[in-house]
Amino acid sequence: MVYTQGLVFGNGMTVVSEEDRIVEFMRKFVLPFTSISKKDTHNRSSEASCEYTEAIKTSSVEWLNSSMEDCVEEALQLELAKQIELCLSDAKMSCLRCTELLLPCRLTARVARDIMLSSADEPCGLRGALIQVLLETKGALQLLGSVTPDRSINPTFELTIVFKADPDSWAALKNLFVADKVLRLRPGYRLVKRKLYSSANPVIRDFD
Repeated sequence: MVYTQGLVFGNGMTVVSEEDRIVEFMRKFVLPFTSISKKDTHNRSSEASCEYTEAIKTSSVEWLNSSMEDCVEEALQLELAKQIELCLSDAKMSCLRCTELLLPCRLTARVARDIMLSSADEPCGLRGALIQVLLETKGALQLLGSVTPDRSINPTFELTIVFKADPDSWAALKNLFVADKVLRLRPGYRLVKRKLYSSANPVIRDFD
């Protein structure tokens, strides 16, 4: 993120940039604990001082950029996990026809992480993905829904998540006399990546 220095408001008040705040913090609280003696400090040339200040500023900016990228990626992963959960929730009554859908701990978080990794080498990243959500039961596949991270972009690749139902819980769903039908998903899942405008073979990965 780029910060603009010296933004002027009413009465000539200025806003100090985040870079300068970090530099000032380094001067006040970090430099006094260094091993540089006062004599060396007085003998330091103005040119060396400028270079040192620029080094602090450059390091601070790099650290800020890295932290911002990590925060953005974490937020995207969290939002993707929520969209997958919403897709499963909508399918619970519409096509699965169960009263309760049980997921293993952090299943959607794991899926979102693997989708982010699979999207990293794409031109538009996750924004260019079309995500299909399927359920596998006894070798048959059932479409539960889809997730489109960015509807303003034409998808360039398709990711298919194949969740797997617990066999015992799926058998209970077939029983019409069971009032409270509960479906449990297994921890394992499959992720299939297919480029929409390429003849390359799909990439299939299974996760336990």
